[in-house]
Amino acid sequence: MTIDLRRAAHWHRPLMLFVAAMAVLAVVSAVGVLVDSRVLTGAPIWLKPFKFAVSFVAYGTTLAWMLSLLPRRSRTAEWAGTVIVAMAVIEMALIVGQVVRGQTSHFNGTSPLNAALFTAMGAAIMVLFVAHFVIGIVVLIRRIPDRVAARAVAWGLGLSLLGMLAAIPMVLPMQEPGIDGISGAHAVGAPDGGSGLPLVGWSTTGGDLRIGHFVGLHALQALPILAILLNRFLTRLDERARAGLVVVAGGAYGVLTVLLTWQALRGQPLLRPDALTLAAVAALVLATATAAALVVTRRRDPELALAA
Repeated sequence: MTIDLRRAAHWHRPLMLFVAAMAVLAVVSAVGVLVDSRVLTGAPIWLKPFKFAVSFVAYGTTLAWMLSLLPRRSRTAEWAGTVIVAMAVIEMALIVGQVVRGQTSHFNGTSPLNAALFTAMGAAIMVLFVAHFVIGIVVLIRRIPDRVAARAVAWGLGLSLLGMLAAIPMVLPMQEPGIDGISGAHAVGAPDGGSGLPLVGWSTTGGDLRIGHFVGLHALQALPILAILLNRFLTRLDERARAGLVVVAGGAYGVLTVLLTWQALRGQPLLRPDALTLAAVAALVLATATAAALVVTRRRDPELALAA
């Protein structure tokens, strides 16, 4: 399981071209944050396209690299990757277009045009979700030879879908803020645009559904990074044990994503968990540590038996 950056441009050309475009947009948006004094929902107006551009750089690069790990090319997966690029371009064009117009892009139904644009964004994300799911199916069928990498890629793709689903509560009726033309919200129990954590803007006075969404999406990077570290530094463990540790981490990561979404839905700020949330976190940590220990212990049992 390696990353050959010299061949990155050949991983999946549409995805890597999109990554390059998003890198440029991230720079442009960063400049916009500095020079454009407009503020929208409590944040610099160019901050949203900056965050989305950076996120798409990570997403596109990781997805293209994952496709390069397949033992042989899959036209289905490559077409799905191209569909993802097309949908992401639509998403970013609408976000930037709304910034230029001085309008919010999400939950905005204040005019027929704004409502139509938000609906188009939702449709694009649904198509992207399906294309991402197709790539996950191909990865499971084609079976990446490296067992540790295969587990990390499969869990990363699956949990990133969970992260996408974690955004659904943002547009449910319970998230109607009572503002004419606004049909959803990130925060629970607090207004969007209120006091928030630096850069990410996650609410510090109420729950924030973006947290579980963010954590779930970035399983796509977190689990492959874990697999690379395991292959690099825990070579004393056999491949089966390392793959088992990735599965344990994947299960824990999925539960954490659900836990963070549950915490947000209860209107609870990330940094102010109540006793119930802390108990759930403690149980997750204990279960994860126990499962990891069992994976490592089972690997050693045959050695102990031979020694006896």
